[in-house]
Amino acid sequence: MGHKSFQDFTRSDCPVTSLPMNRRSLLMGAAAGMVAPGIWTTPLPAAAQGGQPTIVDITRARTEPIPIAIPNMAGTGTEGTRLGQQIAQVITNNLRSSGLFRPVERAAFIQSAEAAAAAPRFQDWRVIGAAALVTGRVDGSGDRLRVEFRLWDILPEQQALGTAYNATASNWRQIAHIISDDIYKRMLGENGYFNTRIAYIAETGPRDRRTRRLAIMDQDGENNRFLTDGQFQALTPRWHPNATQIAFMSYQRNEPRVYLFGLESGRQEVLGNFGGMTLSPRFSPDGRSVVLSAIRGGDANVFVVDLASRRERQLTNSPGLDVSPCFSPDGTQIVFNSDRGGDQQLYVMDAGGGGARRISFGNGRYATPVWSPRGDLIAFTRIARGQFAIGVMRPDGSGERILSEGWSMEGPTFAPNGRVLMFYRETQSRDQRGAGYSARLSSIDIAGFNERQIVTPTDATDPSWSPLIS
Repeated sequence: MGHKSFQDFTRSDCPVTSLPMNRRSLLMGAAAGMVAPGIWTTPLPAAAQGGQPTIVDITRARTEPIPIAIPNMAGTGTEGTRLGQQIAQVITNNLRSSGLFRPVERAAFIQSAEAAAAAPRFQDWRVIGAAALVTGRVDGSGDRLRVEFRLWDILPEQQALGTAYNATASNWRQIAHIISDDIYKRMLGENGYFNTRIAYIAETGPRDRRTRRLAIMDQDGENNRFLTDGQFQALTPRWHPNATQIAFMSYQRNEPRVYLFGLESGRQEVLGNFGGMTLSPRFSPDGRSVVLSAIRGGDANVFVVDLASRRERQLTNSPGLDVSPCFSPDGTQIVFNSDRGGDQQLYVMDAGGGGARRISFGNGRYATPVWSPRGDLIAFTRIARGQFAIGVMRPDGSGERILSEGWSMEGPTFAPNGRVLMFYRETQSRDQRGAGYSARLSSIDIAGFNERQIVTPTDATDPSWSPLIS
């Protein structure tokens, strides 16, 4: 491939005024601000004149990933050097995992990391085919950390981004995720998804006697933490919009009910003492209510529960099972699956109930619908002819596309930018006791490419992607 800057991948210009305020301020040189709890940023002065932001065509980046050089960040002292290497590695892993970037092999680097952090020799990076370069410096003092980061456009030899982060040393990994998001945003024109967490169900034990615990981890599988002890089964975790609370279903005291877990307090509480079995909770976009299903008298209907008053309101009233409700991002509609027509299909109704209309018409049964944060797609599980599939369709049911198929897969969840889905795959057991069974999380681009497995310390099901941690 010839020498290209990332401007050569552009499809359109993107004026600075169109960027969100927190990212626009970094380009415009505004005052310091906080981008995440405990992490403060200040813009770095441009070391070379920057032009207008340019946006890479994501469709082209899927087939021709952007070559980007990410040397180790220069560091002060042993600890600074170590953290500089680790931060650069996390950024490399994040960008590579998206499938849209191709980190240049470090064996090809000509200029040293220390020299590049002081002043890049652009010819040295141009000759190895890099379109962009990431440089930085890490300074540590006690438990405090300062990370300076710059993104360079190689061909025009100009700085595209420059920011300094100040935080406690324990936040180094989150700083790496934030830098990754900044690079993704600057080069692709949409928000990243690296500074996020995944809630999921950690499964252990024999197939016929599984222990299911509520767990969370960073989106790259690091910082795994179990939130419940497994004494009671947990299922279907869902994030609050402010990422400080998780709703989930638990069989505590053999009563299947919806619980709320506070990440800051570490406490869990039952959502309410409602009649019947309550399941499949999801928060409303404003975080003030939870939509769920309740089984009463043999039927399951959709209810919404106000979090302040804990009062419930019934939204559907049909014979059969109405389950897995999910709000649209603007809060005006709810998608759910129902067998009211004799077969399990997807329906969309007004958020206040009523006006339900079927949107799935393909071959098979449809389940676990979830609305994209962008509002343009609904992801689902489809079961047809003994095969499972993860797919997407538009909210009116048109444009159905299958992204991945297999023996058993289920439970799609969108990244906060709507670009990537995560779900779980199961393998068949070799015998009735479940020998050989496993369940693993996978992610895939909404175009159906770059499917990859997410490493977890145990079997894992029911993933739920958090909003950006900010």
